[in-house]
Amino acid sequence: MRREPLLVIALPGEAQLAAALARSLRCGWSELALHHFPDGETGVRIDAAVEGCRVLLAGSLNQPDGKTLPLIFAADAARELGASQVGLVAPYLAYMRQDKRFRSGEAVTSRSYARLLSASLDFLVTVDPHLHRVHSLDEIYPIRTQVVPAAPLIARWLRGHVPSPWLIGPDQESAQWVAEVARLAGAPCTVLRKTRRGDRDVGVRLAGRERWPGRVPVLLDDIISTGETMLAATNLLKKAGLGAPVCIAVHALFDGEGHRRLLEGGASRVLTCDTVAHPSNAIRMAPLLARAVRQISAGKGARSRPA
Repeated sequence: MRREPLLVIALPGEAQLAAALARSLRCGWSELALHHFPDGETGVRIDAAVEGCRVLLAGSLNQPDGKTLPLIFAADAARELGASQVGLVAPYLAYMRQDKRFRSGEAVTSRSYARLLSASLDFLVTVDPHLHRVHSLDEIYPIRTQVVPAAPLIARWLRGHVPSPWLIGPDQESAQWVAEVARLAGAPCTVLRKTRRGDRDVGVRLAGRERWPGRVPVLLDDIISTGETMLAATNLLKKAGLGAPVCIAVHALFDGEGHRRLLEGGASRVLTCDTVAHPSNAIRMAPLLARAVRQISAGKGARSRPA
């Protein structure tokens, strides 16, 4: 039975991701056209024939408030124009941190955002969403989802570039990524204890007396934004005489100064996966994302099953 053709449509600013996916999937791609009206509204236009196609919208959802409405408009337009499926590859998935009501009256935005996207999409592919109290995407997303883990590619990079690494998580939330990368890289791992006093006021300490002399410390987390946690961990390791660490994150959500401050603060290198475009990108995710798209667009695999 002949499968419908696949077409990748780049969300605004995501031409590089769309082109990489199209190369891996051996299909065509097009950019979504946007027009901003004087009253602040946005018009979108799909400049490719989508009738009978499986349409794949491609774009990370960092800075999501300005990206989400064009995404919803494009998904609805593709369906109205005859697309047989409309899916989304969002290497970074926004609004996963607020997964409970921390204070009275707060919105649980992870669930609200999941309902919003799910109303217009058939499936979603992402990389290492920030899961904490929510254990899998299918707890909040009713559509088919596929999570692509970055750990295998990070471990491969470490094996090729860092002799004798020692994986260190800057806080307990990083433990799940650190343990898996350490296992795949055949390296020991440690998780620091963190105390957060504010967005830019963080303290960390070694949980015990565990040391790995002769090994290169590698700080690993899923997200770097302000960089304060990584910077505090870097300072701790330097003061303990453990050397300048390599700092690795899956998602580069740096604010304006985070990357520079980490390098100036003593990190030997700062690198990230290319889930969010940034000069630190060193690990390409497109081949694994394309494999996940092939599986999920064909209706294979369970919801939220790792690719």
